[in-house]
Amino acid sequence: MTVLRIEQLEEHVADGKTVAGLDLGTKTIGIAISDRGFSFANPRPVLRRSKFAHDAQDLLKALSADNVGAIVIGLPVNMDGSEGPRVQATRAFVRNMEKLTELPFVYWDERLSTVAAERALIGMDVSRQKRAERIDSAAAAFILQGALDRLQTLRQEADVDGNSST
Repeated sequence: MTVLRIEQLEEHVADGKTVAGLDLGTKTIGIAISDRGFSFANPRPVLRRSKFAHDAQDLLKALSADNVGAIVIGLPVNMDGSEGPRVQATRAFVRNMEKLTELPFVYWDERLSTVAAERALIGMDVSRQKRAERIDSAAAAFILQGALDRLQTLRQEADVDGNSST
């Protein structure tokens, strides 16, 4: 398993594979999955956390079912850009996962992802109880969509650069 920069992601994902987005919480893991064209993030049911071995097994099973070729994981950086205990816990989770999978990871700044996800759910008139159930997967979708949008921008920049040299 490798930790990649977003610019390296597409070259490491085999054709026909998807990309997963993860929002790693203390009680749950929010999951979202891309389409094969890396355009849209689709939320999946959250995984309830227990011990790491159980969490990892459940996660890898879910990712396998969705034909995942890489994982974008939210990095909970503080608003001032510093890295606190939650960032350290996320990095430790990835280090532990590398022993169990060859899937590459990309860290993605998740500042305000939960706030944006909650606003979107409120905008869709989702009840408070249902928002609580869906917020982590919605945040994972927000994280993944940000990464997918960046990949689209990188593709467009490559097209412009490629066309301008001919």
